[in-house]
Amino acid sequence: MRILGLDPGSRFAGFGVIDRQGSRLTPVTQGRIVLPAKAPLAVRLAGLHRELNDLLSRFEPEAAVLESLFRGVNVRSLIVLAQARGVLLAAVASAGLEVHEYAPAEIKSAITGNGRADKDQVERMVRLILGLGAEKLTPDASDALAAAICFAQRLRVDRLQQGRSLTNGGV
Repeated sequence: MRILGLDPGSRFAGFGVIDRQGSRLTPVTQGRIVLPAKAPLAVRLAGLHRELNDLLSRFEPEAAVLESLFRGVNVRSLIVLAQARGVLLAAVASAGLEVHEYAPAEIKSAITGNGRADKDQVERMVRLILGLGAEKLTPDASDALAAAICFAQRLRVDRLQQGRSLTNGGV
């Protein structure tokens, strides 16, 4: 299964694509979408949509994963982030992908064993899990890959739980 992890942002949006075969995870690509700082928000969001659609057509993932929103100190930043997430969610849903969301602490816990891990700890574990060696990752790409890895690791358990809830009448 090919999985696309996304780290939303209105200036930088991270992406990471991995392949999962059984328990083996293989990195495909990673990076960041850079949006012009001085452009109006609508122009940046349109650029984000265009770049994501290009990624979707080039790498053809089967599922997409994002961090769920968390409470930020700056309300304006949170609103802009929510708008960027909305663009990403609409694009991946329009492409027919499964869409999954996990809390930041859940992703950090799945990657490092610590839901309060810092960005450096997450990056080190992402590089270790995917066998990237000393390759430096941007924080955006590292977070996107971490989200994809979290989904890949939880995939079997999540699907078993879905099947159980469907067979138990949703209970």
